[in-house]
Amino acid sequence: MPKSDKSNKEISAKTNHKPTTGPLALLIATRKGAFILRGSKSREKWKLSDPIFLGHTVHHIVQDPRDPKSILMACRTGHLGPTVFRSNYQGKKWIEAQTPPAFPKAPEGEKGRVVDHVFWLTPGHPTEPGVWYAGTSPQGLFRSEDDGATWEGVSGFNDHPMRDTWVGGLGDGTPDGPKMHSVLIDPRDPNHMYLGMSGGGVFESTDRGAEWKPLNKGCVADFLPIPDPEYGHDPHCVRLHPLKPDRLYQQNHCGIYRMERDEGVWVRIGDNMPKEVGDIGFPMVLHPRDPDTAWVFPMDGTEVWPRTSPDGRPAAYVTHDAGNNWKRLAKGLPKQHAFLTVKRQAMTADSHEPVGLYFGTTNGEVWGSTNEGKKWECLARHLPHVYAVEVAEHLK
Repeated sequence: MPKSDKSNKEISAKTNHKPTTGPLALLIATRKGAFILRGSKSREKWKLSDPIFLGHTVHHIVQDPRDPKSILMACRTGHLGPTVFRSNYQGKKWIEAQTPPAFPKAPEGEKGRVVDHVFWLTPGHPTEPGVWYAGTSPQGLFRSEDDGATWEGVSGFNDHPMRDTWVGGLGDGTPDGPKMHSVLIDPRDPNHMYLGMSGGGVFESTDRGAEWKPLNKGCVADFLPIPDPEYGHDPHCVRLHPLKPDRLYQQNHCGIYRMERDEGVWVRIGDNMPKEVGDIGFPMVLHPRDPDTAWVFPMDGTEVWPRTSPDGRPAAYVTHDAGNNWKRLAKGLPKQHAFLTVKRQAMTADSHEPVGLYFGTTNGEVWGSTNEGKKWECLARHLPHVYAVEVAEHLK
């Protein structure tokens, strides 16, 4: 639901967006466990923890901004299957959810949906302490109202009569399985939500998930036989800026886009990227205090889709004018023969001044910059394949 410019100004005035200054940590999810990389106040020294749940697949770890000592982890274990763990001890002790996200069992003789893994975690609105949302593979939306201890399906999406049509049925060929991701809550209204699905597209709800509508107008889907389809798209990552909630950014399978919600049309700002690099990638990161500044990390999406850095030369790209112009940021990164990829949850920013940027790679490295990408430094090596990196503030 579009909100007025006045509402945007009100949220800016009422919300404290001053830079943070304390020590921080990076919550790192990998194919073979989780790690916590703790940084000093200056962000110059970093110490890596011992592995957490070594050998288990961890897709996402997120700190609760409403209660910083609380952290949730989306995990697939060898013996428990897909589940969620929570820590109320700053990551030093973990408890499994009593009722993890799960679809209802199908009637005998019928084939039903089964959660393969929990993929995405989002804290609820600040006015709803204890509420969390989870996105799964295959595409399902779940909500917890008790800090992740128990989860229930959001029937408005999971049981919607168009759900199977939106996601392409049970035959989705997305690598590593179909995903629900980018569950976004409007900071002005806990009833106003967005989500992204690979595949399926971007969808919007204005009634806390009771009903959903596609929001894909203007977005290319060149892998589908019809132009400008209403659904069936493949967004990789969708972001909403807290200071300008009516502006959405998207890194899509088919380019980089921006939407002004009042207009309701995605505009391909990736057309302004260098042609030799293209605008294909996974992550999208927004500056915490500037809605016009965003970063992406392109990958090679030509021919057979190698999903590696173009020409083996990894670099982030930044825009300071909402996508009209882009600048390459590669100082300190390998200059050649670095064929890596950064996944959709594996790039993030802190709230310091200047903003720190961090990303994890498919070859097990974590890189950081304390000056908004102008210079990079490798913070950790030899980790498993990194799925996600998230910032945690004031973590001891």
